[in-house]
Amino acid sequence: MRSIMDLKDYFRRIGFSGRYEKPDLATLSTVHKLHVLSIPFENLSIHCGEKITMDLQVIYDKIVRSHRGGWCCENNFLFSWVLREMGYKYTTLSSKVFDTFNNDFDDMDSHFINMIEIDGKLYIADVGFGTWGQLWHPIEMIAGKDQPQPPGVFRLLNDDERWTLEKTGRKPLILNEAFANCSLANQHLKKTVYSFTLTPRSHDYFLKKADHLQTSPESLYTKKSICSLQLATGFRALIGWTYIEVKFNSEDDVDITDIKDIPDGEVEIVLREKFNVTLLNKLTPKNKKI
Repeated sequence: MRSIMDLKDYFRRIGFSGRYEKPDLATLSTVHKLHVLSIPFENLSIHCGEKITMDLQVIYDKIVRSHRGGWCCENNFLFSWVLREMGYKYTTLSSKVFDTFNNDFDDMDSHFINMIEIDGKLYIADVGFGTWGQLWHPIEMIAGKDQPQPPGVFRLLNDDERWTLEKTGRKPLILNEAFANCSLANQHLKKTVYSFTLTPRSHDYFLKKADHLQTSPESLYTKKSICSLQLATGFRALIGWTYIEVKFNSEDDVDITDIKDIPDGEVEIVLREKFNVTLLNKLTPKNKKI
């Protein structure tokens, strides 16, 4: 009899067909990458009249069986289950995302991440950030070390008890000049992503934070409907009615960026065709300025 949550079904969802007897870095790196290339970062439930829950079974059914995506608490909570099932030693941490609009860290440490220990070394795994700041592979916890990945060069900084993740990317080459000043085409090459301490957290720690983020009028997630997916060559995202597709071009040190607005009647078609997301309830797109 098949268990209620089956690791093999998760592997099929992300297209992983390798061996996983040994909890090593190579396997973790492969699974991490396949997750972000297969499962969107999205908050569409909020804009479909659905409640986002911290119930692991509900998250599993949504992402694995219904082929939806999720936001950080869903993606990384599911990934912590995957880590446990695969035999990795991990600790869940909370982090404060850097708010580029206010140029400061969020007051609330609501971003869910996992720290993994392998052969005496520590790594941060995060499959739930999305868009420009998404890690493709776990990042080793060494302060000041440049760690190149396809989206750019990530590094961790350490100031006593607090760690900070930052990324140096490439200059965006905007194909549609009408969107040259769009916030999605951020011209800053170096960006702070988030900061965190090593205080262990249980999933209960995120319950009230998750409720706040999906109900507060001040939350980014109530102001914007978001769906993004990493691609082998870059990433794509749909923010409200604005569709963005980014192609990484490390040879010329640019990100080729195509941005366009989608008619209201085509939003759910784009979700199906570009993100493989089919919604059960009617979506009300939103892209309120911050």
